Amino acid sequence: MNIVYQAKQAKESSIKLAAASSEKKNATLENIAKAIDERQKEIITENKKDLEKARKENLSQALLKRLKVDGSKIDEMVISIRSLIKLKDPVGETIECLELDEGLDLYRVRTPIGVIGVIFESRPDALVQIATLCLKSGNAVILKGGSEALHSNRILSKIIKEETDKVSVGCTQLIETREDVKEILALDNYIDLLIPRGSNKFVKFIQDNSKIPVLGHSDGICHTYVDKDADFNKAVGICFDAKCQYPAVCNAMETLLVHKDVAKKILVALKKLYDHAKVELKGDKATQKIIDVKVATEEDWSAEYNDLILSIKIVKDVDEAISHINKYGSKHSDAIITENEETARKFTSLVDSSSVMWNASTRFADGYRYGKGAEVGISTNKIHARGPVGLEGMMIYKYVLNGKGHVVKDYTGDSAKSFTHKKVNKKW
Repeated sequence: MNIVYQAKQAKESSIKLAAASSEKKNATLENIAKAIDERQKEIITENKKDLEKARKENLSQALLKRLKVDGSKIDEMVISIRSLIKLKDPVGETIECLELDEGLDLYRVRTPIGVIGVIFESRPDALVQIATLCLKSGNAVILKGGSEALHSNRILSKIIKEETDKVSVGCTQLIETREDVKEILALDNYIDLLIPRGSNKFVKFIQDNSKIPVLGHSDGICHTYVDKDADFNKAVGICFDAKCQYPAVCNAMETLLVHKDVAKKILVALKKLYDHAKVELKGDKATQKIIDVKVATEEDWSAEYNDLILSIKIVKDVDEAISHINKYGSKHSDAIITENEETARKFTSLVDSSSVMWNASTRFADGYRYGKGAEVGISTNKIHARGPVGLEGMMIYKYVLNGKGHVVKDYTGDSAKSFTHKKVNKKW
């Protein structure tokens, strides 16, 4: 299908979708959840084609793990969709109302962005999250998944499109090639926002080659800092979870920073756990004096491994930890483990990341866990949305001015009326 036609159809569809009722959208989401649940065998069969091809091409274990779809992963998809149904529909919500004068009210109202183009990695479940979030938020979507997940993406997109077309034909589109991606970069007349999920090089390419606004993050270089006042058991549990619970994702810890006063006790304990989990450890000279690790190079501090590999550095205090994170981090998710509230508040204030944790794993940086139902991606930008981008991050707003024959002439000249500019509790 012609890409320009698809984009044009999505643009036209977005107008109708923006006016769809909450009841209609939620019913469609439930139908999608049921269809995915009922067609598990078909989805898994198609996914096996992708896995077989990936293995023949000797792709990494980390990528294979992201790519695999089994019964458990499908259950997670269904749960995610149904949690999205429970969330309040943001379309048409009044953010605030300002009385300009008696009978002249200015409403700021949430409205969908329009058409969102999302280019994402080889995770078929990401397609489901993105498409359903766009439906709920009233946005049409053009999806481009990783070529490794071609068959998985096709079947999931087909299932979703069968239902979303009943709401607004063409509001869910799938494209498949790199040439398609290059073509949509020029379609700023039809596409309102691009969300690329990939390497720093890839995101920069998208930014440099399109007039369309770009939202997203490149790398997920996440840190955990164990302070001198950390609780030992909390530190060990959090550091293991942050690295090992699911190492192939962007919110997994890639660098562990440990205060020099507690380094020996913490690192000896973690070494046993990491060895058992087959984590490859790299460390600075101070770390090498305490435990047996490979040498960490300058490149390791900026590395996103997405695998069972961890870099370790011993620091003299929280200030050095903050400095290291702000220098080498990707503004994604970073954590401090400490019982000292003053230190924690300093860390959370000065670390320039979209999510900062205190005594909790970086793995919590997720749209579903943040109560957003799901996420279209994680933004490290400093624009309208930051961190896990859920429903509210896929909305913009418009001003609606409601008067009773008011004219500007009455507010000019020697006898001009005054504006009240008073916030009032009114809904549009």
